[in-house]
Amino acid sequence: MSVNCLDTARVHGIDATTREAIEVRFGTLIEGVDSLLNGAPDLPYLAPGFIDLQVNGFAGVDYNDPNSALDEIARSIRELFTTGVSRFYPTVITGGPAEIVGSLRNLTNAKESLPEGPAIEGFHVEGPFISPEDGPRGAHPARWVRKPDIEEFHRWQDAARGNVRLVTLSPEWPEAPAFIEAIVREGVVASIGHTKATGPQIAAAVSAGATLSTHLGNGAHASMARHPNYIWEQLAEDRLTAGFIVDGIHLPSCFLKVALRAKGIERSVLVTDAVMPAGCAPGPYMLGEVPVQLHEDGSVRVRDGNRLAGSALRMNVGLRNLMTLADLSLTEAVTMATKNPARAGRIAGRIRGLSPGERGDVVQFRVDPATCDLTVEATWMGGKQVY
Repeated sequence: MSVNCLDTARVHGIDATTREAIEVRFGTLIEGVDSLLNGAPDLPYLAPGFIDLQVNGFAGVDYNDPNSALDEIARSIRELFTTGVSRFYPTVITGGPAEIVGSLRNLTNAKESLPEGPAIEGFHVEGPFISPEDGPRGAHPARWVRKPDIEEFHRWQDAARGNVRLVTLSPEWPEAPAFIEAIVREGVVASIGHTKATGPQIAAAVSAGATLSTHLGNGAHASMARHPNYIWEQLAEDRLTAGFIVDGIHLPSCFLKVALRAKGIERSVLVTDAVMPAGCAPGPYMLGEVPVQLHEDGSVRVRDGNRLAGSALRMNVGLRNLMTLADLSLTEAVTMATKNPARAGRIAGRIRGLSPGERGDVVQFRVDPATCDLTVEATWMGGKQVY
């Protein structure tokens, strides 16, 4: 139930984190949250709009293509709104220098010119400063992997008008600690990913300022030493928050449960790592220069092998999977999709949940008690109903 009056929305529902019946009044910011003494029966759940720190593309639109049309980017964002996402980081992966700059410039134009643009909170550049080795490199094109270069980072920021907010790199490069120190000084989150780094190299990266692990448990060798290895090292490092792709394909239930126990819910983030075939029919697609196939089981794989190449996950399905595969509560799942990514991605105005003064980003949804299926009914971004 929602009422709009004088540009203030009033929404009644059950707070997904406290289970209390509430009314939320909000415009650009949340103005008030009041308890309902006599809540109507069968109220929907309310939560802050979901945040996804890793979206490579969606609904047939590739954010890595410098020529993606702005109206197509707008359409893809509207599709993201249907999943409950209100803010996200379009993610540009390993590519040629000109291609990365071109993609960031195109996405910046989308952010600044589209009505849907405010949903683009900033940009995540995943690579090209990652491991060149098969396995950790994942589906990133080997020919464009290179060592960290702060001058190249500044070229990205010029193209993005300062909106690169998160960079994934491998600490195995000798240049990594100095690069991490430099970007962290500029307010950018440094994340460890696509790496074969040793324990000392990971420790050096964390000491330099790295605070996040990108899709932990993936972008790794198919076989590795039992211990030590770079997955255990990151799980054991309490200064690192970790992102997890919870599509039921990237991570088995057993790993997910153990990893979440190791990091704690407070240091765990749900990401989709969605790519352009997400929301599309199974078939062949291109991710930048990489040919991929979206299969009937929902996996996206490189066509010349069996390597996963991102996911086709929807955020609302990811929350369901957290409840069914990891045995999390709805409160814990919502926390991994709202407060935690806001903190890990340094997204201001989104860290305290449904509280006065926070941004007017709200999602209204229902959960099937038998299946945990989460159906989004409405999404607001900055007080504007966008779905």
